[in-house]
Amino acid sequence: MSSPAVAYARKNHPRFLSELKELLRVQSISTLPEHKADCRRAAEMLAAELKRIGMENVRLIETEGNPLVYADWLHTAGKPTVLCYGHYDVQPTDPDEEWLTPPFEPTERDGNLYARGSADDKGQVWAHVKALESLLAAGGALPLNVRVLLEGDEEVGGEGIARFVASKPAELKSDFALVSDTELFAPGLPTLCVGLRGMIYTELEVRGAKTDLHSGMYGGAAPNPFFALVEILAKLKDENGHILIPGFYDGIIPPSPEELAAWKSLPFDEEHYRITEVGSRELVGEAGYSVLERTWARPTLEVHGMPGGFTGAGAKTVIPAKALAKVSMRLVPGMTTAKAFALYKGYVEKIVPAGVEVEARLIHSGEPCLIPVNNPYIQAATRALREVWGKETVFIRSGGSIPIVGDFDRHLGVPSVMMGFGLPDDNIHAPNEKFHLKNFELGIESLIRFLEEAGR
Repeated sequence: MSSPAVAYARKNHPRFLSELKELLRVQSISTLPEHKADCRRAAEMLAAELKRIGMENVRLIETEGNPLVYADWLHTAGKPTVLCYGHYDVQPTDPDEEWLTPPFEPTERDGNLYARGSADDKGQVWAHVKALESLLAAGGALPLNVRVLLEGDEEVGGEGIARFVASKPAELKSDFALVSDTELFAPGLPTLCVGLRGMIYTELEVRGAKTDLHSGMYGGAAPNPFFALVEILAKLKDENGHILIPGFYDGIIPPSPEELAAWKSLPFDEEHYRITEVGSRELVGEAGYSVLERTWARPTLEVHGMPGGFTGAGAKTVIPAKALAKVSMRLVPGMTTAKAFALYKGYVEKIVPAGVEVEARLIHSGEPCLIPVNNPYIQAATRALREVWGKETVFIRSGGSIPIVGDFDRHLGVPSVMMGFGLPDDNIHAPNEKFHLKNFELGIESLIRFLEEAGR
């Protein structure tokens, strides 16, 4: 590999890793208000580093939530412009007792770097920054025009950046976006994600009596919102994983026969997945679909929590006045968030039990997306990955959601290259999150070679 920028990255890799650890020590948990100052600190660290390495017009852009970080370098006339995206906010760490080492004290173990945010997404954001540093330091210029846009609210819905992108500011004019918030399908296997499920995240609130009631005095006459909520939830999905909302599956675009054939050729072991990644006695879901189809190309409906009532130690015989459930749905190409939520809301209101009222609230949403694989930037990515990893790139979808990818497509008209370097067992959003150290190193090299290829 003859790239001077790659040589620079290899020489400076120990420093890159040490710098990443400093960023990982910042507790930028966007969902907890007490960490708002930490989120700003992470943004300021990234802005300072982008300025130090030679990026221009570096600034924080204030939003209703945490600030965006913007930078650019626009000196290659006639070359395309890439919009590099990532997020610096992280998930909460609970349950803390399950971490083998402190979540905000980065620890190297067994070839991995353990810390909250190591894979999702600070490690991958830092790979972008270090790729840009390597290109600027080695050649004094970038091979194409670059804009950088980083956010601090991805883990809580990304509403601030969504509004910013929807306003179509001139500083976002680009030809394609580069997103590293995904993973390799298997260790050592270069991977591009070309499809994402969308999502609607909702709250269902059921209200009964005007106040909490004594179950001895009123039990048998007063409605119990928890039982009503359970009745509603039980009617949303059957025992085979099929969603019962009328019209919910209408218009779904299924994977092509070629895509299904490609998925069957992937190195996927269902038993290993069940035991190592899921850890359950058996897998569940819609009959007639493979695990990859169920997780990449079929809608889902999940219940995430049911806060309310009495949950403390001991006993309190109370009929609660209200009950709440947090419910999300993953959407696939052919579906829209507006239609899916309308169908869900209408169905819930139709099946509400007697004696209670129900309210379905939309908390946040993101559209599904599917990226054509024949665009020149995807092709440049496959060439770069083949060179760095020594293998042909596989194309996959992700069951997760990255709402900003849909926003880039819908508002800016640009395709996204989703080139991520995590692994399926990185425990993102869970205790003992990790980032494979070799993937951090090769990820930087892959990004360098991709930017060079895209700028040819």
